[in-house]
Amino acid sequence: MVAATCIHNATVLNGYSMMRNCAVLIRQNKIVDVFNEERFSQKKFKDDTFFIDAKGAYVVPGFIDTHIHGFGGYGTEDCQAKSILKMSEGLLKYGVTSFIPTIYTASQEKMFGGIKAIVKAMGKEKGARILGIHLEGPFISPQRLGVQDESAVKNVDLDLMEKMWELSEGRIINMTVAPELKHMRELALYCLSKGIVLQAGHTNATYKQMIEGMQARIFHVTHLFNAMSRMHHRDPGAVGAVFIHPELSCEIIADGIHINPEIIKFLLTCKPIDKIVLVTDALKPTKQKKKPLIANGDEVYLDKCFYRKEDNAIAGSALTMVDSVRNIVSYGISLENAVHMASTNPARIMKQDHLGVIAPGYDADLVILSPKLNVLHTIIQGKVYSKGKEICG
Repeated sequence: MVAATCIHNATVLNGYSMMRNCAVLIRQNKIVDVFNEERFSQKKFKDDTFFIDAKGAYVVPGFIDTHIHGFGGYGTEDCQAKSILKMSEGLLKYGVTSFIPTIYTASQEKMFGGIKAIVKAMGKEKGARILGIHLEGPFISPQRLGVQDESAVKNVDLDLMEKMWELSEGRIINMTVAPELKHMRELALYCLSKGIVLQAGHTNATYKQMIEGMQARIFHVTHLFNAMSRMHHRDPGAVGAVFIHPELSCEIIADGIHINPEIIKFLLTCKPIDKIVLVTDALKPTKQKKKPLIANGDEVYLDKCFYRKEDNAIAGSALTMVDSVRNIVSYGISLENAVHMASTNPARIMKQDHLGVIAPGYDADLVILSPKLNVLHTIIQGKVYSKGKEICG
């Protein structure tokens, strides 16, 4: 067991600036110092310090996926803790240090089962940490379902919400809702009292209804442009509200299919960078090699993203977080901004104040990226992994 890990000769993107020729010192599960390489030879290290020569590679805060349904043939719809833990292990190779498993709108039995499975898995991870639970519904619009189960959509029900909160043991972090639903304000105030981040998504809200949602502190938006009311010059709708109001933050799926890359570049001219969050919205068969590919009970096929075989509807992405970062950079957006979107912003918006920045006192959740933005090492609470295998901890 090493007492400390020192990554040196690194280009550190710490969440607010880029620092070249730097070193990061980790003790146990915390970052204790970030310093210039000139001080590296002057510092005194204990014999049990593990050194990583980054050789100029990038060291960035660990990626945080706040919207992911599954990975590697395992998903939240399995309603099994072992599936959530397999997701945790599989995500290691792709630079994800923490994630929020996302539960579809489904029957009460399945949603309850998914909640219980995630709670049971938390604290038993052998890979990316489970931060909590994202509920994508069931209080959403039947007019903007995407591939969600129409029969499972509910009117706002505070008793049901209370039951889900109790089953989660207080682990629900974020929830996607349609702001226009009757009694949404009461639900929003309940969620506010529990610290749950509400996201407008699968919504047919008018612009006015989006503003009313903001009055109830619905300030985040699920997969911008997808499954929401379009922008129109007479009614800006949900999409228009995001562009008009700098207070609103939003998820984007950067696979080149869910949003045209030119629109993403345009979005960055309209919104502060700290309001944009990269998510994968990845489905259970992401990186799965065996067929058939099944997501939430439907057979899907892969053509850059997943499509439902039955009707060719877009079902979700096959992204990883490192894919998202590479794609964003390929669109001409800086790596610094990509890191904000993949790490720093989701940590802040989801109130995970111990994550997303490389500075003393923050958790030692880091990724070392090659110049071509391939994952060389993933570090979770000071444990160092290479190609998914622990090499130091």
